Amino acid sequence: MIPRYSRPKMTAVWSPETRFRIWFEIEAYACEAMAELGVIPNEAAKAIWEKGGKAKFDVERIDEIERVTKHDVIAFLTHLAEFIGPDSRFVHQGMTSSDVLDTCLAVQLRRASDILIADVDALLAALKRRAYEYKMTPTVGRSHGVHAEPTTFGLKLALAFAEFSRARARLVTAREEISTTAISGAVGTFANIDPRVEEHVAKKLGLKVEPVSTQVIPRDRHAAFFATLGVVASSVERLATEIRHLQRTEVMEAEEYFSEGQKGSSAMPHKRNPVLTENLTGLARMVRSAVTPALEDVALWHERDISHSSVERMIGPDATITLDFALARLAEVIGKLVVYPETMRKNLDKLGGLIHSQRVLLALTQKGLSREEAYALVQRNAMPVWRGEGDFLTLLKADRDVAKALSAEELEALFDLGYHFKEVDTIFRRVFGEP
Repeated sequence: MIPRYSRPKMTAVWSPETRFRIWFEIEAYACEAMAELGVIPNEAAKAIWEKGGKAKFDVERIDEIERVTKHDVIAFLTHLAEFIGPDSRFVHQGMTSSDVLDTCLAVQLRRASDILIADVDALLAALKRRAYEYKMTPTVGRSHGVHAEPTTFGLKLALAFAEFSRARARLVTAREEISTTAISGAVGTFANIDPRVEEHVAKKLGLKVEPVSTQVIPRDRHAAFFATLGVVASSVERLATEIRHLQRTEVMEAEEYFSEGQKGSSAMPHKRNPVLTENLTGLARMVRSAVTPALEDVALWHERDISHSSVERMIGPDATITLDFALARLAEVIGKLVVYPETMRKNLDKLGGLIHSQRVLLALTQKGLSREEAYALVQRNAMPVWRGEGDFLTLLKADRDVAKALSAEELEALFDLGYHFKEVDTIFRRVFGEP
C-alpha cells in the first residue's frame, strides 16, 4: 500500500483510527447487550458509550502500550480504560481478542466491498456509453493475434461490460459471505458470554452471526473474498491488455488519451505510450498475489493460531486499495479512450478480403461441394493473397473451379461487410437488457 496507488476513501477504511473506532463500537455494543441481560450495570454500559464515544484514540499511545504488552487488543483496552475509568472493568467480559479482530475485519471488508462495487458501477457506466457509441463501428476480430472475421468495436466493449457485470455480482456475493461476526469467546463455545451478545453486536454492525466459530471466523470465507478480488483484477488486466494491443503502432485502432503537456519518453519526444494500461496490468498482478496466501490461511491449527494474522494485516489493505485504484483508473481510461474508426477500416481491408473466406467456404458447400473440396478451393486462392500476390475476390472470380459453382455476382455478395453485423442488436439486447 503506497500513496501513488491509493485513494483516500478506501485508505481511510484501513487507517488505525478507523480500526480502533470499530474496536470500540464492538466492545460498546457487547456491553450494551450484557447490560440488557443484567450481566453488567446499565449505568456502566451508558458510561462506556458516552466516554468512549467522545474519545479520540491516540495511535501513538496505543503503540507505546503495545511495545510493553506485545498484544494489540490489550494495548487498546488499556488505553480505552484511561478514558472510561473504573467502568472499564466491564469491557471485554467473556470475550477473546479474535472476537474483536475478526468482527472488525468483517466490517472493514464489507466497507471496502461497498467501495469496490461502486467502482465497478462507474466502470460499467463508461463501458456502456462507449459501447453504444461504437456499436456498429466495423473492426477486425483477431484470433491468435491474426485477422479472423469482422466484428464491431461496440461488441468488444459490450463483452467487457458483460464481464464486469459478472464481476459486480461476484463482489456482492463475496461481500455477503465475509459479513459475519463471532463474539463467542475462547474456542467459540460461548462458555463465558451469552450468544445473544453476539446477535446484538451483529445486528448493530449490519453483519450476520457466524453459525459456528472456533476462536476465529473460518478462513474459507476470507479465501473466497480475496479469490474474488483476484478474478476481478484479471478482468481489469484482460481489458487493459486489449487496449495495449490496439495502441501498438502497427495497429493504432485506439489509444489512451494523451493530455496537453504529457510526455511519453525521456529520450524520444515522439512517444505516446500506453502507460496507464501497462500500469493496470502490474496492479492486477499485485491484487492476485493476495489470493494464494488467503487460500493458505484456511488451514489453521485446531481452534486457532495466528499464522493468518500477519497475512491479513497486509493483504486486506493492499488488495482492496490496489483494486480500488485500478478500477477507477480503468474507468477513466475507457471514458477518455481515443478511437480511430478509419484505421479500423484500413486494418479490416489489409488482407485483401480474406476475412470473408468462411462465407465463400459455406457458399460452396451450399452449392454441393464437400467441405474438404470447398476448403481446398478457398485456401488455394487465399494463400497468394496472404503473400501479397493479389486480391481475394479477383482470384476467386478467375478460378474456374470456383466459377463453376458461384457466379461473379454471387461472389461479390459474399463480401458484404454488413452481413457480419446483422445480430449485433441481438447481442446488445442480451448484454444490456434493452430493446
